[in-house]
Amino acid sequence: MKVTYYGHSCFSVYVNGKHILFDPFITPNELAKDVDVDAIKADYIFISHAHYDHIQDVERIAKNTGAKVLGNFEIYGWLLKNGIENAHPINPGGKFDFDFGRVKCVIAQHPSSFMDGSYGGIACGFVLTTADGNFYYSGDTALTLDMQIIPKFTKLDFAVFPIGDGLTMGVEEAIEASKLVGVTKILGVHYDTFGFIVMDHEKAMTDFTNANLQLYLPKIGSTIEI
Repeated sequence: MKVTYYGHSCFSVYVNGKHILFDPFITPNELAKDVDVDAIKADYIFISHAHYDHIQDVERIAKNTGAKVLGNFEIYGWLLKNGIENAHPINPGGKFDFDFGRVKCVIAQHPSSFMDGSYGGIACGFVLTTADGNFYYSGDTALTLDMQIIPKFTKLDFAVFPIGDGLTMGVEEAIEASKLVGVTKILGVHYDTFGFIVMDHEKAMTDFTNANLQLYLPKIGSTIEI
């Protein structure tokens, strides 16, 4: 599958002819200053939780592209209030079928609130099953044994995990998460954007390699095959 990384936890996956975008936070991110947010293609946008560093550009991209935007029920209501009519609710435990395949929403251990401090609903992750392959985006999360349930339902080709530590899992926990969900290929996200989540790239790569896992840390704006 083709994966494009836009910095922080924002990435897109091209599957079954559809561009599926996750957690759009680009314009405030100095590390992503060379990304043209108005050129981003999206048929679907998934929002893992309500924190600003995961939803900042969703209105702009959704209105540019007409993408269907999915998030928990509280985010769904927020989207409608902000003029995004092509919104769709999904909560942990639920699943829906779309033209690209199936998405199941799963739990993430993380807080969630909007910029004004209002409740943002429960934080989520997503498991996508498609004819081109299957993957799991954990969203911002701590390591949790709930992850071991995922491979009981879906055989994954890769996973997307936060590895910056401090606010989410770090490298050590992401390695354990990889074992729980049964993957050997991992796209690392949620690192370097802020001073308190800057990490040692070389050590992270070495740690994953020593665990017989392949970690991908693509350059912001680049597209890779996983």
